[in-house]
Amino acid sequence: MCVAKRTICYSLERMDLYSAAKRLNRPFVFTDEQSTQALTIADHGLIGDGFSAALVRADGAIDWLCLPRFDSPSVFAALLDENNGGSTSVSPVDYPFESLQRYDPGTNVLETVFQIEGRGTIRLIDYMPWTDDPRSAVHEVHRRVQCVEGEAVVKVVFDPRFDYGRVSTTFEIDGRSALAKGATGERLLAVLGGVGHWEQRLEGGVQAVFRLKAGERGWLVISWNATEPESILAYRPFDALRKTRRRWRDWAQQLEYDGPWRHHVTRSALLLKLLMYAPTGAMVAAPTTSIPEWIGGVRNWDYRYTWTRDAAMAVRAANLLGCNREAREFFHFVRDTLERDRELHVMYAVDGGRVPDEQTLEHFAGYRGSRPVRIGNGARDQLQLDTAGALMDAAYVYERGGGSLTARGWRRLRGVVENVVAMWAEPDHGIWEPRAGKRHNVHSKLMSWLALRRGAELAPLFGDQSLQTRWQQVADELHAELCGRGLDRTGKRFVAAYDQEHPDASLLLLPIHGFLPPNDQRVLRTIEWIQAALGDGPYVYRYRTDDGVGGEEGAFVLCGFWLAEVLAMAGRIDEAQQVFVAHAEASNHLGLLAEQIEPGSRTLLGNFPQAFSHLGLINAAARIDLALRLRDEGSARVPEVEIGR
Repeated sequence: MCVAKRTICYSLERMDLYSAAKRLNRPFVFTDEQSTQALTIADHGLIGDGFSAALVRADGAIDWLCLPRFDSPSVFAALLDENNGGSTSVSPVDYPFESLQRYDPGTNVLETVFQIEGRGTIRLIDYMPWTDDPRSAVHEVHRRVQCVEGEAVVKVVFDPRFDYGRVSTTFEIDGRSALAKGATGERLLAVLGGVGHWEQRLEGGVQAVFRLKAGERGWLVISWNATEPESILAYRPFDALRKTRRRWRDWAQQLEYDGPWRHHVTRSALLLKLLMYAPTGAMVAAPTTSIPEWIGGVRNWDYRYTWTRDAAMAVRAANLLGCNREAREFFHFVRDTLERDRELHVMYAVDGGRVPDEQTLEHFAGYRGSRPVRIGNGARDQLQLDTAGALMDAAYVYERGGGSLTARGWRRLRGVVENVVAMWAEPDHGIWEPRAGKRHNVHSKLMSWLALRRGAELAPLFGDQSLQTRWQQVADELHAELCGRGLDRTGKRFVAAYDQEHPDASLLLLPIHGFLPPNDQRVLRTIEWIQAALGDGPYVYRYRTDDGVGGEEGAFVLCGFWLAEVLAMAGRIDEAQQVFVAHAEASNHLGLLAEQIEPGSRTLLGNFPQAFSHLGLINAAARIDLALRLRDEGSARVPEVEIGR
């Protein structure tokens, strides 16, 4: 979808422009209750408060929310099981109707406009009160429904199912307040403001049905762990909406990117901020679990945790955008976890604790019948040697971006590099977390080299010249080995792992991390090989080998942005822009990206929205922008690794 379409869609503040927006931005059409079954993961927006996030469907239903934090058990999970998961909704009663969604510009406040044929227009505003201060969190969802013209009958449904639908729920109704209680002590309160009264619903939960005329509005506030019913006025929703809008706008104004894709970069930055757990600075890979990498397949994983490499990528992206506080928080999260247990792990819970054991929810049908549904993540125990390189690169970017590493922090980082010295020659599982055993992954060797290089560059700051010399010697040794054993039989291009003869998209990082220049013939041949063997048009698959999981998957969005970066670095700027635009425009109607995409239909696949994808977008946009500026200035210099530092 092009920027122009979204720009015009943003003009919905004036409802007489609805028809123009409709012509330029495909509306969602609902003919009856069954038509909602055609909605996909892409047909959602995301709202959040720095602790958790909710998916809001284009028909007004919230079908995914975990409280009080991202990795808590779900209260609404109809996304994974329509019958057993639970949901809450605000929607027109009469069919047919159309809907358009947009974010209030510069914010994470979501608006859904319903045009009801022959009757009227209503606007739904969804947000979670946000202050960017973890001490003032309230764990609430606020929904305002307003009739803009004509009149409409609206139905509100409140049907939570606690603990992934594994415990029974009872309701206490008191006029406009409905308190849901879980069998193991959970409590969720829903309060109506100015309209309707709750009544029991045969299908489960409670509902309220009311009529709105032009100019009339109502509220729904959903509050976690409430102790007793309150008036809607107690939640001050008008103030909360104004403050939430203003705080998001103030935050977005700090973004320094002013290149040609500012709309996409701004939305990506706002999304990444939504995925941050405010108390610790951790960023979840995605707010969802078990959205399949192929419909009907088994590649369904829980991404509601923070990966060390994701946090490291976030430091770089935040630094590029001028978000110094976020860059500091991303880095401090990993630093602080090292302070606690002194061992660098692949992933952490959002509070820095251990990721739970992987379990299967047998009672859930799965997204579009894709099973199993998993919670927890078994990859937590894998050996992924690339993690150290990501961390040390983040430390280097943090220091170069204005941060200041402490002696205490350096001691921990020094231990990380020493572990690389001891382990780099070992096989590992690698970045993609396969379940087919260990091998000598070229990407892992690359990142071990990067850890050693960054350690050697940082060591003089702390008077460790002897370590600088030793680590650089080991880095040189690793570099030489990788330039020998990491190539195919012809010696002309890099391979996924030693003694193998196939490519891997992670090889695109060789020039990005400065291992070799982007115009090195081995790099150029590797890029061409990846495009030929793993490419489908502008899109790129991670690999095409058995990884021990089984089933198919889509093209990996992050890998496509890596391709755009290296093409720009190699001077193929027009081609880089084409690849970038194809991926940016593969986002949904709100500018959100999943983990993967099916190239033919452009169906979004995998957990959604995906931090990896948006981090890749920001880095690629900055890289291409630099290449364009250098070309315009007549510079022959290749934009290599020092971008944004």
